[in-house]
Amino acid sequence: MRQIHLAAFLIAGPVAHSHALWRHPNTQLDFLQPDYYLRVAQILEQGKFDLIFFADRLAVSDCYGHGSQIGLTHGDQDAARLDPIPILAMMAAQTQRIGLSATRSTTYYHPYHIARTFASLDHLTQGRVAWNVVTSVNNAEAQNFGLDQHLEHDLRYDCADEFMEVTCKLWESWQPNAVVLDRKLGIFADPAKVNPIHHQGAWFRSRGPLNVPRSPQGRPVIIQAGSSGRGRDFAARWAEVVFTVQSTLWQAQQFYRDMRSRLAKSGRHPDSCKILLAVLPFIGETEAIAQEKQALHNALVHPLVGLSTLSNHLNYDFSQHSLHQSIEKVDVQGMRGVLDMVWQISQSENLTLAELGQRYGASVLVPQLVGTAEQVADQLEQWFQSHACDGFMISPAYLPGSFEEFVQWVVPILQRRQLFRLDYDGNTLRDHLQLPLQRHLSQHQ
Repeated sequence: MRQIHLAAFLIAGPVAHSHALWRHPNTQLDFLQPDYYLRVAQILEQGKFDLIFFADRLAVSDCYGHGSQIGLTHGDQDAARLDPIPILAMMAAQTQRIGLSATRSTTYYHPYHIARTFASLDHLTQGRVAWNVVTSVNNAEAQNFGLDQHLEHDLRYDCADEFMEVTCKLWESWQPNAVVLDRKLGIFADPAKVNPIHHQGAWFRSRGPLNVPRSPQGRPVIIQAGSSGRGRDFAARWAEVVFTVQSTLWQAQQFYRDMRSRLAKSGRHPDSCKILLAVLPFIGETEAIAQEKQALHNALVHPLVGLSTLSNHLNYDFSQHSLHQSIEKVDVQGMRGVLDMVWQISQSENLTLAELGQRYGASVLVPQLVGTAEQVADQLEQWFQSHACDGFMISPAYLPGSFEEFVQWVVPILQRRQLFRLDYDGNTLRDHLQLPLQRHLSQHQ
């Protein structure tokens, strides 16, 4: 029986999709403290979640108004972010089964560094790690790494394709049985089974081999969230989990069908990649209480904080437009799929730029599910059974309470309906996601 996969969305900073998160009276303002993350990990593992997902970027962004004043004043998505990799290592020591994933950019790292980091983490977690592949989005990131501006949209995906080829070759440079560890004969490894890769391409050169033996999963799980046409093609080639934001059931169904079609065209079975849809739940003992929770949350969002994050996402300065008029069609080099969604919502609801900023700051267009636990479970079941997704990325309105409520109230309902596991069936993230131990993704070139 087909069952729902559950992941948790986090940023190692003061907000998530919700820009009200740090202001919310039920949020513990401890995002710089280890216990904050450990508590969240323990709650989610108790709820049998597949994985924890950390989004990341590499700059205090300054797209809105050509400065960081608005983002820092109001706390946008890029106001502050800890590096998620050390947090994963810390979480790994305090959990046993839940998957752990972090973002790393193909534009500002080298394949050898990524391959080594995630292979090491996969060993230290005994096979529970995933890498969220991003190409990065704005000029502020480029300038932190000595460049004037970010790569053009499609060009950075060309770079990312080669990045993935090199990284996969490095992960495969150790055969599964290369490590011998024969104390009596004094043989550590079979050198015939550890091979250089000798890669020389348009973007990268790497001799190899990796200095980390093959990891428990063969390679970490690959996550991707591209929503443009080029991003979807990249995901169809490489991703084993696709994370997406879609505002309506119809849009989610369209995206699901499109991605499965692209997977088939890439020579992959459509079930080889799980599509997870972001949702932001508000759960109450009654529907009225849930609506009050939503209203309190959304009222905490300043329109400018949403516009600051939107500018960062699109690499475009919206401060040059009037707050009292609707958004104009613009050309961007950032997240083009996000621009399409923003444009559609703005036009269909006749939103001013200020109204759009408030909406974007409340959830980054992630659907808000509002109701009792039964009603929220009903909505999740409807989206899942209507083939809009393979599961959900649960995004918090406040922490750790949003996750506590979901695990305590919604998960048992999904379990009673046989839509979600009663316990983990395996130990690795690939087990949880029902993915093969090793996928030779480099064959899809």
